[in-house]
Amino acid sequence: MTARPVVPGFHPDPSICRVGDTYWMVHSSFEYAPGVPLYRSTDLVSWEQVGHVLARPDQLDVSAAPGSGGITACTIRHSAGRFWMITTNLADGGWQTLVTAEDPLGEWSAPVRMTEVRGIDPDLAWDDEGTLLVTYAGFDADGPAGVVQQAVDPVTGAALTERRHLWQGTGGKFPEGPHLYRVGDHWYLLIAEGGTERGHAVTIARGPSPQGPWEACPHNPLLTARGTDSPVQNTGHADLVQRPDGSWAIVFHGVRPRGTSPEFHVLGRETFAAEVHWDDEGWPRLGDWLTPPEDGREVEELAGGDLPPAWVSPRRFPADVITRVEGGWQLVAADPDTGSEDLAFVGRRQEHLTCRARVVLAAGDGVGGLSVRIDARHHLDVAVAGDVVRAVAHAGPFRSLLGERTVPPGDVVLEVRAVPCEGHFSSTALAPDQLVAGVVAADGGFTELGRLDGRYVSTEVAGGMTGRLIGVWCSTGSVLVRSFSYAGRDTPGEWS
Repeated sequence: MTARPVVPGFHPDPSICRVGDTYWMVHSSFEYAPGVPLYRSTDLVSWEQVGHVLARPDQLDVSAAPGSGGITACTIRHSAGRFWMITTNLADGGWQTLVTAEDPLGEWSAPVRMTEVRGIDPDLAWDDEGTLLVTYAGFDADGPAGVVQQAVDPVTGAALTERRHLWQGTGGKFPEGPHLYRVGDHWYLLIAEGGTERGHAVTIARGPSPQGPWEACPHNPLLTARGTDSPVQNTGHADLVQRPDGSWAIVFHGVRPRGTSPEFHVLGRETFAAEVHWDDEGWPRLGDWLTPPEDGREVEELAGGDLPPAWVSPRRFPADVITRVEGGWQLVAADPDTGSEDLAFVGRRQEHLTCRARVVLAAGDGVGGLSVRIDARHHLDVAVAGDVVRAVAHAGPFRSLLGERTVPPGDVVLEVRAVPCEGHFSSTALAPDQLVAGVVAADGGFTELGRLDGRYVSTEVAGGMTGRLIGVWCSTGSVLVRSFSYAGRDTPGEWS
């Protein structure tokens, strides 16, 4: 099966709505700021990032978020002439965050917090009387409580009803990610279950009201890859959308694992899409996947006066550590007194199975360079310190110097490549890829400093829910970033 994501790289938990001929989609962002990336499309296949929903510090505080903490799954809806987005912030004690906007490309409102709605993956729906219903994966003192629901005042965030249990799913662990729809005479409840790993699945039930009682679809699961040899695994956490012509589609996330068993994924959970057809009994059935063409990409970023919308930082906003100055972007090391385990890092998602990232730095008194990271404890850094460039791998508590080289005075060009790993599938040495770090000379020649088995910058080793980011970092003083370029494709090939 050929299946490519419609939004590649770390873009999990998609939620979608349509207004007119335009689709809008949001994703989880966890510890990164700005939060909740916002995309738009007119065909469900080609998507453009147009910003973030939680784009201001008054809307988002993830300073205390651990790795894969902070912002979890979101829901976006359009009702009464406004866009609505709800998500959970597990890092600041306020639980649910609801924001609205008349124009999604403008500023979204200050958040309404729902401190009595305790759980994750909140959904937005309105009953026939116009009451806002928040359906979510509830928490009890002893763990998950299944899919539950409360009526909520959208102005104050106060709960109007006690929590009501809706559905436990079909028996898979962690019933979560609910979405509620009115289709014809029925209310449909779509959920994820089985955990977001290899057992992930999408199931659906229906009932006469938004509170049920619920009848499970006899054909469940609607979507899963468990136990198959599909190149896309962990498929789940979906949302349905109706097209202008009345047909339906579904967006969902999945991963593209590679390497030896148990296999490793490095890009995080990516967003895919498929057709949906309704059978004669009124149940949705999965159709063909919507697959964009091969999308090799080469972009020059950090070339203008504004950061591209895809650039983010862990636990702080990029403006806290990087500013535009004459000759480039100045990246300043984080204050060591904050106690954060993060260095100053600003970057963008790795979107392709093979890629090359290149940064031009002005050598100075600071220490910093180019980094591929999955979290604060698992990353590959290429660092300039005076007249020496070093490639250093970090895997949990372990640190390894892969190689170093003296460079002449002036600007330094650093490069990291993600390239296929060669080997037999039965070999435990077969990695998802190899990360190759090096220096580029004035004549364009590449000198390798060292390489790292890509599993050490993968979700299976690091744990958590995110994917790789590639960007610039600084540990001491400041560095001046002249330029940054990214090139990627999914088919193997040599980088010149």
